[in-house]
Amino acid sequence: MRKRMAKFLLLLTFFLVATPVAMAAQLGQRMLMAGSVGDDVAELQRLLNAQGFWSGNLDGIFGDKTKDALIRFQRTKGIKADGIAGPETFRALNVNTSSYRGSIGRFSARDIELIAKLVYAEARGEPYLGQVAVAASVLNRLKDPNYPNSIPEIIFQVVDGYYQYSPVLDGQINLTPDETARNAVLDALNGVDPTGGATTFYNPSKTNDSWVRTRPYITTIGNHVFSK
Repeated sequence: MRKRMAKFLLLLTFFLVATPVAMAAQLGQRMLMAGSVGDDVAELQRLLNAQGFWSGNLDGIFGDKTKDALIRFQRTKGIKADGIAGPETFRALNVNTSSYRGSIGRFSARDIELIAKLVYAEARGEPYLGQVAVAASVLNRLKDPNYPNSIPEIIFQVVDGYYQYSPVLDGQINLTPDETARNAVLDALNGVDPTGGATTFYNPSKTNDSWVRTRPYITTIGNHVFSK
């Protein structure tokens, strides 16, 4: 009995600690899809219900009813009916998609903006999911003991004279990111990782680096290959 109670308390503690960012997110700050949970999902449900696309009770859980309602709404608006609420869907719902500019958890506003700069420099023009994937790969490096333990150190890391990210070398890291790049970072910070744990990515048509091609392949999104 004591073991069961201890296990329950451990799981409850993990839930309370691990989910506050997602639960407190405002609609338009991150991409929403099946499995998303939070106040922003409840607001999405409210808007869909108000427009006649029944998405279920306002429980903040993105389930089958919410996905079906969203797909019907997207079809009506003539946008991609994929059941994923991203920038295009938010615009159709007249939702403000301005990104959050403060700190989130352990990540400072500078950290978040720096990742957005990298996403914009590396992946502007890529599918939105590909931009989220780039941001997620940076966060995955933060969890890996083989890489530095801060966002600036990861992005500006130089190994054996080679920059880890080419935009740092050519100066594109200094470009101002757009809202899409910033939203992609917010999604990654909220746990969206289309790569399944990748720490490395590259565009086969733009690099001759042999090292990246030796890394264990995970997936390809847009023009980028993601690996560990």
